[in-house]
Amino acid sequence: MSTEQTPRGPVDSSRIPRYAGPATFARLPRLDEVGSADVAVVGVPFDSGVSYRPGARFGGNAIREASRLLRPYNPAQDASPFALAQVADAGDIAVNPFNINEAVETVEAAADDLLNAGSRLMTLGGDHTIALPLLRSVAKKHGPVALLHFDAHLDTWDTYFGAEYTHGTPFRRAVEEGILDTEALSHVGTRGPLYGKQDLDDDAKMGFGIVTSADVYRRGADEVADQLRQRIGDRPLYISIDIDVLDPAHAPGTGTPEAGGMTSRELLEIIRGLSSCNLVSADVVEVAPAYDHAEITSVAASHTAYELTTIMSRQIAAAKGK
Repeated sequence: MSTEQTPRGPVDSSRIPRYAGPATFARLPRLDEVGSADVAVVGVPFDSGVSYRPGARFGGNAIREASRLLRPYNPAQDASPFALAQVADAGDIAVNPFNINEAVETVEAAADDLLNAGSRLMTLGGDHTIALPLLRSVAKKHGPVALLHFDAHLDTWDTYFGAEYTHGTPFRRAVEEGILDTEALSHVGTRGPLYGKQDLDDDAKMGFGIVTSADVYRRGADEVADQLRQRIGDRPLYISIDIDVLDPAHAPGTGTPEAGGMTSRELLEIIRGLSSCNLVSADVVEVAPAYDHAEITSVAASHTAYELTTIMSRQIAAAKGK
């Protein structure tokens, strides 16, 4: 099916119960069922780059299961994202769990294929290591991109146990490789202890601005979103969301939880406040369902991916004059 035709949307939940049938994201069609997609939702079941609790390799499917609760109309953005653009579930990128370097190459190649076919990516991790190959791929298409990185942690370490590719190093590598626009880099939601003040000094030298979780609490979501919009401008934007940006009360199912985080409401409101930005692709990572309770984390992650997908769908429709 051509993406110029009427998009094929989710399974009708008034006819088939939401708990029945395959768990594609938001009950959308598979990519092979529609031929091409404006937004491809793709999983990366990989967590060999974690430094504490493993399990994020199961995150993508947990998010898909929780996304059965999503409905086709998004009142917060006054949009029906799956009617505005063809969104499809592209399945998982099968990566080598025993070789991080090979896994990084595999993710980059698969992302290249999807982007070259005309899709924007909504990637479900997996650990944060995968952000680097995704950014490499996006930068091939758009040049150096602005980055909003929602996370409890900086993820700009140099190495960890001598390894260059881990979930704590992707954004240092991305800066070193020149694939980020260093005039428009921001961490959002950071908090917790560090190994030393040098971590912050190194981060500032790379060009990152920081909005801590305490800043979000004191200033509010609207003011923070406004600040981020001004920093980004009209640059092509990539958003990377580690679910541990949320407080463990809102996201217990993650590998490196930190107290004092954002609420799910604050995260969703900030994302909605970025709807005018040129969002070219995004990821949601570090959901580790083994530590979750009652799908708290995967529900938050699925709604986060839904808001990001809605932004991309609205922009795609606007570009096509719909």
